[in-house]
Amino acid sequence: MALHPHWYLPTSGDGRDVVGWVHSRIATAAPRPTDRAPTVDYLADVARAAERLGYESVLTPVGTWCEDPWITTAALLRETRTLRFIVAQRPDAISPTLAAQMAASYQRISGGRLMLNIVTGSDDEEQRRYGDWLDHDARYARTDEWLTVLRGAWSGRPLDHHGPHYRVAGATVAEAPEPAPPVFLGGTSEPALRAAAAHADVHLSWGEPPAALAPRVARVRELAQPHGRRVGFGVRLHVITRDTAAEAWAEADRLLRAMDPAAVALSQARAARTSSEGQRRMTALHGGRRDGLEISPNLWAGFGLLRRHAGTALVGSHQQVAERLAEYHALGMEHVLLSGQPHLEEAHWFAEGVLPLLRRDGLLAAHPDPAPPATAPVRERTP
Repeated sequence: MALHPHWYLPTSGDGRDVVGWVHSRIATAAPRPTDRAPTVDYLADVARAAERLGYESVLTPVGTWCEDPWITTAALLRETRTLRFIVAQRPDAISPTLAAQMAASYQRISGGRLMLNIVTGSDDEEQRRYGDWLDHDARYARTDEWLTVLRGAWSGRPLDHHGPHYRVAGATVAEAPEPAPPVFLGGTSEPALRAAAAHADVHLSWGEPPAALAPRVARVRELAQPHGRRVGFGVRLHVITRDTAAEAWAEADRLLRAMDPAAVALSQARAARTSSEGQRRMTALHGGRRDGLEISPNLWAGFGLLRRHAGTALVGSHQQVAERLAEYHALGMEHVLLSGQPHLEEAHWFAEGVLPLLRRDGLLAAHPDPAPPATAPVRERTP
């Protein structure tokens, strides 16, 4: 079992301080400007650096605070050659048949460089902005059904399906994607774990201490057995890695000092209203405190004071960060999805400092070469 490193595409903006949701014009009446706007030119810089440095893909978020992931990553296909894109998709925002068609087209045009991250839900305000009024468990039931239709449309045989959330007749695509895009699905609740066991290629967790993730890995494996499936696992983390531990912690301290107390209070008030179990767990790691933020060796919860969703970072020397990643890998984590601010510079720190150590220890996966993009027209199919 090898380790696959991935980076992050900062489509809500970037900078030398923690960029949180308070930078969004939608989330607050007093947005804070980012140092680097998410222009195509800047995002192309990040994507090209990730490709050159040896990351397998870049994760791209979805929501009203960031640029649309389909449009943005499609614009970056011609800026890169081998880099894959993990495109986030909300089941509440699009029909599964249309998503299957979009993914199939993307896969052909890109030469197999698409992966999907299925985002079942966020806070209730975000969900309702998209017209979604389902409660937490019902959202995961819909995701389960959405993925059933999506994979059915990719199967090469038209799918008829009649369920509580979707009713389709003959759901299919003009040409089945080859290969089918891998599906990442996160979530910590029991409904989320059941959906991942039934449909996901990779179950994704936010960066809790390893001891907290071990039971979740075991539970997904248990739930996947009746389906005859093997589910991979991934962890989402920020990273601050330097030549010495002292330099890394000095950078973490600088980020903490730069956080406006009013912005932190606003962020924590919003987090308190969430229906997301994963977000509640992230918030509980720091409890709004500014001290005691190293919650596990080299695992710092400071990002979560200002940034929602993934809120922890690995902080330390290159050797320490490599050792912590080896611990996650030993739990079963095959994918590590990383970010750091600013994303361009931090991509270099990690790739030049930590990847060689992981490679030396035989943990890194071989970098896959995607297939060449399709040049022939899609074959006509008789209805």
